[in-house]
Amino acid sequence: MKRLPFIALIVLSIIIFSNSSTANKNNKIVLTSFYPMYIMAINIADNVPGIKIVNMTKPQTGCLHDYQLTPHDMQSLANAWVFVINGGGMESFIDKAIKQQPKLKIINASKGIQFIKNNHNHENHTEHKHNGQEEEFNPHVWVSISCAIDQVKNIRDELMKLDSANADAYRNNADTYITKLEVLKSKMHAGLSEISSRNIITFHEAFPYFAREFNLNIVAVIEREPGSEPSAGELAQTVAIVKGHKVKALFAEPQYSAKAAQTIARETGSTLYTLDPAVTGEMTRDSYLQIMNRNLGVLQKALK
Repeated sequence: MKRLPFIALIVLSIIIFSNSSTANKNNKIVLTSFYPMYIMAINIADNVPGIKIVNMTKPQTGCLHDYQLTPHDMQSLANAWVFVINGGGMESFIDKAIKQQPKLKIINASKGIQFIKNNHNHENHTEHKHNGQEEEFNPHVWVSISCAIDQVKNIRDELMKLDSANADAYRNNADTYITKLEVLKSKMHAGLSEISSRNIITFHEAFPYFAREFNLNIVAVIEREPGSEPSAGELAQTVAIVKGHKVKALFAEPQYSAKAAQTIARETGSTLYTLDPAVTGEMTRDSYLQIMNRNLGVLQKALK
């Protein structure tokens, strides 16, 4: 087999790169702010011609509280056709993004969703401030499957308006995904209908919508930023709450250190489990479904 001359290899590489660049220029980039928005978008725009889904933040970023835009993020926003956000204050940088890119089309996935007000009088409330101010409303709506369905519908509807030529494709894709979510929701309601205990303690304010949907009672929350740890006084207070409510199950999150949870479990004799708010994971279409299915199994084991 003859080898191509060196100059021929260079020419071939230039042609391939040129074709790739042209293909990318022809794509409309749907930029998503973080993981759960990306998973919704890749389901809704699956195989829609001329559409490319790009997630702005790294998959391991998690929630965007206090997230600061990078130069790379600004370039991604400049190249985007539309930017899909969770809304509700999750993207605290959005005003800066709009100022930098005033013509940027933004899809607010939480449009019309009734937010839960943060309970700052919680039994074990530790201030959780973003940009120096305490959040009034909880933005973690996607953790509820019902709210996630509403978000899918919002994204679908806006993409259909902006790209009417592909409206049928967006509608059909969204319908397929919504059907999967509805099946999952029914399965989880049935699976949690006969649990004996509904009191839980979580270590981040990510589960109020989830708890409301499945009739769980969050009796205490330790709110803290990644990498921080509750004080000795806060730990003692949580231990007292666990003992007072006879809580048998504590729920840490895979995105956070479990050190404090392990301490409380050891002091109270409770069992520590992991409940996932679906802010990180595999970048595949069914990953949210898989995460929630795992959460179902964890809750059934913990609260039986």
